[in-house]
Amino acid sequence: HAVRILAIQEEIPHTRTYELAFTDPEVAANFSFRPGQFNMLYLPGFGESAISISSDPQRTDSLAHTVRAVGNVTQALAGHDVGEEILVRGPYGSSWPLEDCTGCDVVIACGGLGLAPLRPVIHHMIHHRDDYRNVYLLYGARTPGDLLYADQYDGWSAAGIQMETTVDTGDGSWQGNIGVVPMLLDRLRLNADQTRVLTCGPAIMMRFVIFEALSRQIPPRHIYLSLERNMQCAVGFCGHCQLGPAFVCKDGPVFTFERMEPYFHLEDL
Repeated sequence: HAVRILAIQEEIPHTRTYELAFTDPEVAANFSFRPGQFNMLYLPGFGESAISISSDPQRTDSLAHTVRAVGNVTQALAGHDVGEEILVRGPYGSSWPLEDCTGCDVVIACGGLGLAPLRPVIHHMIHHRDDYRNVYLLYGARTPGDLLYADQYDGWSAAGIQMETTVDTGDGSWQGNIGVVPMLLDRLRLNADQTRVLTCGPAIMMRFVIFEALSRQIPPRHIYLSLERNMQCAVGFCGHCQLGPAFVCKDGPVFTFERMEPYFHLEDL
C-alpha cells in the first residue's frame, strides 16, 4: 500500500523518524499493529527493508518508523523528502507480551536503536499505567549524542516511567551514568516472580542483560528479546533469517529467552 511521508525527524546521526500516512483512507482505517511488530518498507528500484514500527499504537493518523541509513534501501529512503510516497506491507511478526506484563514490574532494557521497537510499549504502558506496577526504562548509547528520542524523556518520566540512561563515553556536559545497561539492571530491587524483562539492542548488550536477569532468578520464560536477523521476505520463505528451527520474521522478532536459550550461545547460527 502506498504511504506519503508526512514528516521527517532527525534523531541522531544517520537516523531519522519518518511519519507515514496511507494514501487510501480505507487502508488507513483498517490498519493496526501490536508493539514489537515490523513493516516492510519498499522503494521501487531499490528493494525493501524490514523496519520496526516505532509509533504510539493508539495513533491512527500516522505511522512512525525510525530508520538508520546503513544499506541500499535505507540510504535511498534518506534521499526522500516530505510529500513523497513509498510503499509499505505489513504488519508482520510477533509482539511484546503486554498481557503477560499486567500486574508486574516491567524492566525495559535497551541500547542504541533498540529503543525504537520498544517505544510503542512505552506509549502503551503510559496509556494503561494502572495495569502495571513499576515500569523501568534502562537505556544506553555510545555517547550522549547517540541517545534516541532524548526530547521525550521528561514526558515519559512525568507519566510514570522510571528512566535511567547511560553512555559508554560522556562529554563535558554529561552528568549521568557512564557504563553499560546491565549495570543499571543490577541496581534495581526486584521480585523475580513478579518481574518481566523486555530487551532489544546490540547482541552483546542483550546477552549480558539476560545473564543479569537470570542471576536475579527471573525465569527464562519471563525474559523477552527482540531479534533482528537479516529479514528479507517477512513470511518465512527465503530462509535468510533462520535461527535454529525458528524464522525470525515469522516466529519472531519477539521471543522468550526460554525458547531461544538452546541456540543463544551458538555463534554459527
